[in-house]
Amino acid sequence: QVQFVESGGTLVQPGGSLRLSCAASGSTFRFYAMGWYRRAPGKQRELVASIGPITSRRTNYADSVKGRFTISRDNAKNTVYLQMNSLKPEDTAVYYCNKEVATDYDYWGQGTQVTVSS
Repeated sequence: QVQFVESGGTLVQPGGSLRLSCAASGSTFRFYAMGWYRRAPGKQRELVASIGPITSRRTNYADSVKGRFTISRDNAKNTVYLQMNSLKPEDTAVYYCNKEVATDYDYWGQGTQVTVSS
């Protein structure tokens, strides 16, 4: 089973930028379409960005982050990234990566906390 370790979250001011990283274990990473999810306090987990498998350039974004977030992957490093620009307080959440189609029964890492506040 592929496992994930997220990093890069921190406290940032509104309008700032962050890049999150997700390191995946295993040799099958490149075959999975991957996603970045977030869970804000008191809210359900939501998929905010996804990217196709292998060398696919397909990306999808939630309306709330479109134009501000960019997802990318480096299959040689088993890593997926989320570049976040023009951050807003409503982006505050714990961010997780996982397969694009993941359920509560899949393995979930610890996530990385992003706090947007002045």
